[in-house]
Amino acid sequence: MSLFEQYDRLGEPQKRGQATEAIVTAELVARDVSVLTPAYDNDPYDLVTRIDGEFYRLQVKTAYDGKNDGAVEFRTRSVRTKSEGYEREGYDGKIDYFAVLNVRTEDVYLVPIEDAGAAATTIRYEPAANNNRTNINWHEEYRIDTVLDALRSS
Repeated sequence: MSLFEQYDRLGEPQKRGQATEAIVTAELVARDVSVLTPAYDNDPYDLVTRIDGEFYRLQVKTAYDGKNDGAVEFRTRSVRTKSEGYEREGYDGKIDYFAVLNVRTEDVYLVPIEDAGAAATTIRYEPAANNNRTNINWHEEYRIDTVLDALRSS
């Protein structure tokens, strides 16, 4: 059974989020990255990593098929249920990276907050049907190994 099928069977978004956090944590630890978790669930970040003496706050997200073939999308705003409705809030200044699991390809991405859209971000892993190549977030640029190598060499 593929990871995508396993996620589909989980049903509840909270269970999917917990599974994503566990997978992202395992991928980081397998790459010799120290991973810390907040003691409480009300912080805007899910994990903190330590890479070459620097700390980075990560918000973990699950990416699903985007509106177009060859792309995945993840939300870049938190949504909380309040007594008076929903509260949507961004992560600017609260995190350093989105750690994103693409359940279709089983890739993990690290997307700097500066590169993320205001409400959602699309990552393309195949060329667009219309051959557009401008303003594209290519998955090669955000793959976990690519970003970790850059952080370690800076």
